[in-house]
Amino acid sequence: MPAEFKLPDVGEGVAEGEIVAWLVSEGNSVEEDQPVAEVETDKAVVEVPSPYNGTVKQLHYEEGDVVPVGSVIVTFNVEGKDDLDAGPEPDETPATDAEAEAASAADEDADTETAEAASAATSDSGRTFAPPSARRLARELGVDLASVSGSGPSGRITEGDVRAAAEDGGESDSDAPKSAVSKVTDEGGADETESAASESGDAAAGGSVEPAEAAGREKTLAAPATRRVAEELGVDLDDVPASEEREDGAFVSEAAVREYAESQQAAQEADAAAVQAGDTSKSGEREERVPYRGVRRTIGKQMAESKYTAPHVTHHDTAVVDALADVREELKPVAEERGFRLTYMPFIVKAVVAGLKQHPYLNSQLDEENEEIVLKNYYNIGIAVATDAGLMVPVIKNADQKSIPEIAEEMRGLIEKARDRSISREEMQGGTFTLTNFGAIGGEYATPIINYPETAILGLGALDERPVAEDGEVVAKETLPLSLSIDHRVIDGAVAAEFANTVQDYLENPSMLLLE
Repeated sequence: MPAEFKLPDVGEGVAEGEIVAWLVSEGNSVEEDQPVAEVETDKAVVEVPSPYNGTVKQLHYEEGDVVPVGSVIVTFNVEGKDDLDAGPEPDETPATDAEAEAASAADEDADTETAEAASAATSDSGRTFAPPSARRLARELGVDLASVSGSGPSGRITEGDVRAAAEDGGESDSDAPKSAVSKVTDEGGADETESAASESGDAAAGGSVEPAEAAGREKTLAAPATRRVAEELGVDLDDVPASEEREDGAFVSEAAVREYAESQQAAQEADAAAVQAGDTSKSGEREERVPYRGVRRTIGKQMAESKYTAPHVTHHDTAVVDALADVREELKPVAEERGFRLTYMPFIVKAVVAGLKQHPYLNSQLDEENEEIVLKNYYNIGIAVATDAGLMVPVIKNADQKSIPEIAEEMRGLIEKARDRSISREEMQGGTFTLTNFGAIGGEYATPIINYPETAILGLGALDERPVAEDGEVVAKETLPLSLSIDHRVIDGAVAAEFANTVQDYLENPSMLLLE
């Protein structure tokens, strides 16, 4: 019997989500709680589990589509009941349950890569722990996650583990190599029905063949080694002339990829020379359009809301942190013996909490509807993290109740989860004040945008040796540039300066942190 599955509300206040990847295809059998799709919503990618035992009848959206919460995304045929909508075609008889199960099994065999990727952990004892990015990479490289040993925390499988497994698999011998190919539609999307093929020519070319992505031809076949070379050279396999036309698609060899890359490079150099000479007629496309969606769009909306709602003022200052540098250097070996890496950030978090306790208006929120300023007596410090998907802000909850080693270890785990996209929404909510360390990339001062509805954010420049005037002489000192942005509706400039001075006092005299 058909059963519709609507996109659930996977987070408070979420109105829509982007289908990042389907983990099943039409015709696949699924079990209850088995992940069927990866959905990007707000600032995280989450796996959406099936609520039924049954068979996938229809996928209603393509990968990349933005879907409103509550929209039907999958229709299932629930096991043990007849499909009331799908009657027999003319001159056909309805399939028996046994025949339906056999057909479902055949579909699963024909869709090995998707089934393996979707089989992640249907039981507590057999669960495979891997973030969506690693699962996506495993599907692309044809790696069975169940056979991969994870090197991450608690045995979590990382992208590096998947790549290592793919390289080991590519070098090992196989008596019956298989190649999985995807039919690609004219619109450039992959047809959900995949076929498995095994040919001696594919085996000689290096083993399993990956599904082709967007293509101008119906199918592109290539060995994993060839696909790795194409990725390294920045070549789209679908643009490479076929080395051989086969019944199931166009086969592209590694030599063809390298030859195509060389020709493209030569063409680009010729275009550059033409542009430099004043002839732009051969320069080709000079613009590229990238979809503005997912995490990037969410960040944009939040930044715009903050900038256009809260009048920003930024206070700049510099802390001389020679003493802090000495303390950290002294404690680094002790921290390593205890199994964690000691950075400056845990000290800064403790100094900021001490400053917030003395200047509570920087740890507040403006309730515009009730015309009240909410002063918060708890200290949840957000740490802005740059990731491939954009800026994410994991939150250290109750930082005032944690020691410097505890903050260091919790921060390491949160940053790692933010970067591999396995962080939960709850771990990025509830912040009361945010730190952003742009100095880790480079630069001294900036104007950070407040993580609205918070009322302040502290930006950290590069901690480095700089000239400082001392007793009439210029000497080299370790200094830390500070950029404090405030919501001027709530915080006056004088209060911001006092807060910055307090934070500096703690950073310049780190022994005071022992009292916090």
